[in-house]
Amino acid sequence: MTVVVRLFAGLRERAGWSSREVEAATVADVWPQLELGNEPEGLLYAVNREYAGRERELQDGDEVALIPPVSGGAFRVTEEPLSLDDVVAEVADERAGGIATFTGTVRRQSRGREVTHLEYEAYAEMAEDVIGQIAADLLARHELCAVAIHHRVGRVDTAITTLGSPISTRPTRWWIATARSGSAAAPDSRRDEVELRER
Repeated sequence: MTVVVRLFAGLRERAGWSSREVEAATVADVWPQLELGNEPEGLLYAVNREYAGRERELQDGDEVALIPPVSGGAFRVTEEPLSLDDVVAEVADERAGGIATFTGTVRRQSRGREVTHLEYEAYAEMAEDVIGQIAADLLARHELCAVAIHHRVGRVDTAITTLGSPISTRPTRWWIATARSGSAAAPDSRRDEVELRER
């Protein structure tokens, strides 16, 4: 089967190209065709913009995206106060023409009720993995330079930052990043949407 392979982030830089056609019957067949050395641990695959396992069978014309693992401090779930400066530093990239940020805070009112604080609860290790997958998907779909997401857990008083989510982008391509969280009525509220809009 002839499929179109797309590379992103560090893989693209390593290969010196972003897209090419290869012959592959399954997702597992793709990496050996690229002749890029050892396959990175934690590499993610997407077929036609949906995550796919290595056993996935391919059809002629399928698009296979290879998304390098994202790690380090870029994706954090923490009880410590968040710093927008710290999270923005995670996406600093000399290729970027701009950095767009979203900062979430605890509002004083929700659905007509006064809010004194929120209690955020999460299985941190799993949440960080899921956040990393969200970021990898954004990198692939929108060809961003970098994404970082820091989310607060535990008790958070009003006007305190709960979410910092910047992206670094190539010049003029993207103009806004938005996110939405649950309300005070859902104490285990979690970040459930990130959306980018193209100019």
